[in-house]
Amino acid sequence: MGLLSQGSPLSWEETQRHAEHVRRHGVLQFLHIYRAVAERHKDVLKWGDEVEYMLVAFDHEHKKVRLSLTGEEVLHTLQEKGERVNPNHPTLWRPEYGSYMIEGTPGQPYGGTMSEFNTVQDNMRKRRREAASVLKGDEALCTVTSFPRLGCPGFTLPECEPTPVEGGASKSLFFPDEAINKHPRFSTLTRNIRHRRGEKVVINVPIFKDKNTPSPLTETFPKDDGEAAKAAKPDHIYMDAMGFGMGNCCLQVTFQACSISEARCLYDQLATICPIVMALSAAAPFYRGYVSDIDCRWGVISASVDDRTREERGLEPLKNNHYRISKSRYDSIDSYLSECGEKYNDIDLTIDKEIYEHLVKEGIDHLLAQHIAHLFIRDPLTLFEEKIHLDDANESDHFEVQLTDFENSAYVVFVVLLTRVILSYKLDFLIPLSKVDENMKVAQKRDAVRQGMFYFRKDICKGGNAVVDGCGPAQNGKETDAEEYTLMSIDTIINGKDGVFPGLIPILNSYLENMEVDVDTRCTILNYLKLIKKRASGELMTVARWMREFIANHPDYKQDSVITDEMNYSLIRKCNQIAQEQAECPELLGVGFNKIKHSGNKTSSS
Repeated sequence: MGLLSQGSPLSWEETQRHAEHVRRHGVLQFLHIYRAVAERHKDVLKWGDEVEYMLVAFDHEHKKVRLSLTGEEVLHTLQEKGERVNPNHPTLWRPEYGSYMIEGTPGQPYGGTMSEFNTVQDNMRKRRREAASVLKGDEALCTVTSFPRLGCPGFTLPECEPTPVEGGASKSLFFPDEAINKHPRFSTLTRNIRHRRGEKVVINVPIFKDKNTPSPLTETFPKDDGEAAKAAKPDHIYMDAMGFGMGNCCLQVTFQACSISEARCLYDQLATICPIVMALSAAAPFYRGYVSDIDCRWGVISASVDDRTREERGLEPLKNNHYRISKSRYDSIDSYLSECGEKYNDIDLTIDKEIYEHLVKEGIDHLLAQHIAHLFIRDPLTLFEEKIHLDDANESDHFEVQLTDFENSAYVVFVVLLTRVILSYKLDFLIPLSKVDENMKVAQKRDAVRQGMFYFRKDICKGGNAVVDGCGPAQNGKETDAEEYTLMSIDTIINGKDGVFPGLIPILNSYLENMEVDVDTRCTILNYLKLIKKRASGELMTVARWMREFIANHPDYKQDSVITDEMNYSLIRKCNQIAQEQAECPELLGVGFNKIKHSGNKTSSS
């Protein structure tokens, strides 16, 4: 969630008055930062992961599970026992949006040696054990992306009522303000998004139509003032608060590149990989007590923080706002930043022309200048009174999961290893950015990993490095843009297909064969890649597919797309048992994949 400033948050009206000041000084701060780091070329590769967790409380007698609003006290206890006693503690804990959430990271970033991959799962296990040790007997730490009954009556402990009419941050029909972290940043952000937008956020997720699902599915909302009735769509699950997006959990990987040019290259290349990994890691099929027809939370979180006004969304003529803005502020990228990506920038980019011209005049190149000028078309949403007037040369304050540790480690290692291979082999995944946007839409669909087709570049070895069979320069070097990419399945992209595409896993394996890697590290990496490979082929289920089958086979399920308290209890309990390695789940993990054990420097897979 980023660094939390302390101070007095301003209302939206007060924030709006300072928007131009913040924009102007934000640009100056960017210029100071850029000049300070522009010539740095020998930074070492550092990286880390961030895992968000939900705190849940089981009521075994009544077969219910609820979100425990104890995040603040759990966080305080973990910090007091950890980093505040030992600055070199192996784990760090931070707050998250929900008062039932915490976030854990390694105590120090990982470095550039391959042996670091051996420690990722071990550190994640440490985090899980550490947090679990301070919980009550009926509580658990869950890495579940979306709590299935989030927003249903009584989903929190203690039970809290939403306040849609009375003054509150979200005015949600379903999500009580008590479920929002008490730090003023979170409630202020929630309130200011609603005020700037001029209405509550609107999230409509398509319902999964089962045998007994009403058709059309229409809901009535007893405490509605008319806003929900107007916003909710038939055959969709309606949600109305930031908490439905930011109150979900995710896994993040953060990199420090060796230079700005390397960072820009990785930014572009990884943008094309995002929808592929999203489909591979799909884990969010349920919302507000219903089975949905999507498997990923991306569209939900994007809509949950969409502060665009009706004018900016193109629903009314521009009068009080300056721009039409095509996406929520939390969405896929709108432009590539590297020179080789420029010709693929085929999305109309709305920019602040005055800021763009200022940056170009200051020596910033066209691509980076338009990127910054695009970011600054948006208003700041949270300001602290004490942080408005800053020293622009030294401050930059105006700038800004899977069930098991084994799975989360596998995705982290896969992505980090891929960055090494991109840079070492000079791989090129770039395609028109509009096609990446289409891929993002496909990736969220139900069972996209098996059913979806994704635009992907055919020849990724433009440098001429034939790293594996079938990966080399194009015939005669005369491909046109339209011939550079084609539709592929996830299986083809990840595992390869003769005569079509070499596959990312074979390329990673080739890289490993050419590196001096100790046996233990190689064994660990290969186990991770095996999981990715089998998820891509469909041999192993994604978490989303496994959850769907669990609910579909529950004795209480009436094939009506509804998830009851007892069904939710059974699911979360099973998820917790799998995460704690107390239960096998071969259809999700294979046999023994989550049993990587560490003993000193030795690693083995049972």
